[in-house]
Amino acid sequence: MTENDRIRDILTSVKTIALVGWSPKPDRPSHGVANYLARRGYRVIPVNPGQVGQVVNGVDVRASLADITEPVDMVDIFRRSEEAGAVVDAALAAFPNLKAVWMQLGVRDDAAAARAEARGVQAVMNRCPAIEIPRLGIS
Repeated sequence: MTENDRIRDILTSVKTIALVGWSPKPDRPSHGVANYLARRGYRVIPVNPGQVGQVVNGVDVRASLADITEPVDMVDIFRRSEEAGAVVDAALAAFPNLKAVWMQLGVRDDAAAARAEARGVQAVMNRCPAIEIPRLGIS
C-alpha cells in the first residue's frame, strides 16, 4: 500500500475526529481545519482547556481527550512536536478503538508514532487533512 493509499484509507474510514489544540481565532490553522473537516461531514470535537463552554459546529469544546465520552476514530494534533507524545498517549488511553493519530504540518514525534502503530493505530506526521483531502480527490 502506498502512502497516498494509506492516507486515503484513513480519511475515508474515520468519522469522528478529536482536534487537540483548537483555537477560537479564525486566523489560526486549527480553526480553519476544524471548520473544513466539519463541512466535509466529519464530526469534529474541539479540545482546548481554555475554551470549554464554547460550542463549535454544534459540538461542545472539551478540556481534554479524557473528557470525551463518545468513540473517536482519529485524533488530529495541533500542538508542538515536543507535546505530541503526551497527546498520543492520552489518545491511546482514552479511545480503545482509535484508528489514527494525525500530527499536523510541522509536528513530528517518531517515538509516539511507533507507540501508536504498536497498538494497531495508524500514525500520520507532518501533514494536514485539509490539504490531503483535495490533493487525493477524496469526495
